[in-house]
Amino acid sequence: MAKLEQTLYEDFDHLLNRIEDGIKAGSSSATLEEFSDFAAGNARCSVRVFERYSYMGGNRVSLNVTLFQVGNGPVELSAITSGGSQAMFFKINTLGEEAFLDKLREIL
Repeated sequence: MAKLEQTLYEDFDHLLNRIEDGIKAGSSSATLEEFSDFAAGNARCSVRVFERYSYMGGNRVSLNVTLFQVGNGPVELSAITSGGSQAMFFKINTLGEEAFLDKLREIL
């Protein structure tokens, strides 16, 4: 697993759209698998789960992106990749996970 957490001072909807479009455009096999959006009072949270094929690892990897904002405050981002290992008991060959997270870093 690889993880990225950041505080961003951007428009929530614009950021979410940029991430969705950028991830899908960044790989011919990238797809938005599922999503959820929540709001309570002046807080909102959006969760996106992307998946793509990793040529380096020969398997599929997922990227889970969560955005959270209270009022007009900063947007908190948490992104976690998973699924890049081929081993049964140990995590090896996680290059695909890092590459997927690097694509998000480029977008941000």
